[in-house]
Amino acid sequence: MFNVNKISSYRDVIAISDSELIGKKFEQDNFQLDVKENFYKGEEVDEEELVKKMNFFSGEDSTFNIVGEKSIKVALKAGIISEESVKKIQGIPYSMVLV
Repeated sequence: MFNVNKISSYRDVIAISDSELIGKKFEQDNFQLDVKENFYKGEEVDEEELVKKMNFFSGEDSTFNIVGEKSIKVALKAGIISEESVKKIQGIPYSMVLV
């Protein structure tokens, strides 16, 4: 399962993560990836619904913060992100993109 949370501001931020990563923190060198519940926890969806939401929000001038191997794979498959935008901290892939 995946978590999708929409944070409304001047531009919507769509936080997407693998459900099992919610509340975890990863550190490597001087970098930290904190999958905070108050940012990433939102509606829990399956892959099919996640793709629908990604496609919808990509047409809405949104920023995406995506964390987790499964979430990244879905985003790549949906064409929301590219391989070049994916980074890793402690082996956990993440991507932050403006579409």
